[in-house]
Amino acid sequence: MSNIQIEDRHIFYMKKALETAVKYTQHGEVPVGAIIVKDDEIISFGTNHRENEKNCLCHAEIEAINNACKKLGGWRLWQCTMYVTLEPCPMCAGAIINARIPKVIFGAYDKKNGSCGSVTNLFELPYNHKPEVLGGVLQEECAALLKVFFKKLRKGEIKQFGTHHE
Repeated sequence: MSNIQIEDRHIFYMKKALETAVKYTQHGEVPVGAIIVKDDEIISFGTNHRENEKNCLCHAEIEAINNACKKLGGWRLWQCTMYVTLEPCPMCAGAIINARIPKVIFGAYDKKNGSCGSVTNLFELPYNHKPEVLGGVLQEECAALLKVFFKKLRKGEIKQFGTHHE
């Protein structure tokens, strides 16, 4: 259970993450948006680029972490909060732990790959860093964006550049 309470600023920043995700729907990428905030300022954005880059590492969270590290000039993001529209997968949860991000706020739960409570919670394991997590912020809006995307993808209204779909 999280000690983080939903606040107006969490809703504000999740809306920014959603706006980021929406921008990339037309590019055939699964619409996930991530932002990193430090001192009430958005310092980085990230979106999925797996299909276009043909690289499984190109998740929104990884891009946001990479951009934040470049902007701040270091790998420790211990004064930052990540907002992401979909519950992080194991790879992204590991990157969050490694970057020392203290708080993660996410929108939709991911029953297949979610590693912040749905399938497992990597943040509860005995790693040297344990981020606080709050899920379900604007959950309906975040989940609806994904549902619409996958419905359009199945109908052939959205083209992806990859060769196989789950």
